[in-house]
Amino acid sequence: MPSQHPEGIGYGYVIERYVTRKDSGRPRYLDLKSGRVLRPGWPHAERFTRHLIDDAATITDAELEALLGYEWRSRLTAAWLIGAARRVTFRERLGDLLLASDFCFSGSAYCFALARFGTHADAEVLTAYLDHYLPRTDLRYDQPAALGALLHLDDRLGAHRAVRFTQPDGLRDRWVDALAHLRDDAGYTPAEQRRRTDLQCGFADGWTRP
Repeated sequence: MPSQHPEGIGYGYVIERYVTRKDSGRPRYLDLKSGRVLRPGWPHAERFTRHLIDDAATITDAELEALLGYEWRSRLTAAWLIGAARRVTFRERLGDLLLASDFCFSGSAYCFALARFGTHADAEVLTAYLDHYLPRTDLRYDQPAALGALLHLDDRLGAHRAVRFTQPDGLRDRWVDALAHLRDDAGYTPAEQRRRTDLQCGFADGWTRP
């Protein structure tokens, strides 16, 4: 489905309200993308988090669909709001978007939302993505984020879906070996990717809405 500006379906206001609002002095989507919200001591954390919690609780499904139907900034923001509020009715929609991988950057937010939902169904979505994209050694998409989310869910669910991807000389190793610049990058190890997902979900789990 081609992307469409929310304005075309009567939701033009959602970009400014949810995506580019500046609780930290920078657009929200940039703070979410950069991960600075996870850094201890970030001076804007309280204000940013409070507004994100409120928006996650009050945004309508129609507004979320308007964001998911547009470009990467709006999709990334929508996925964070969906994950924060555990809007599990969007599982299939996020899975379809993740597998399609039409835009850069937003896929890691889909992985966060699926990890936050926390069920076997979400693990299956991530497994399907990795089955499709880890063999594609010519592509650097959201394979690391998906693997981190799956490892997070394996620990949560007592499952072992990620083992066949992470075993020595498995799909993950072959994917990294084909992308030479990633071989010695500690940020792309399974442990580091899982740690990042753990941080994201732990941060969200600690939210409380007044």
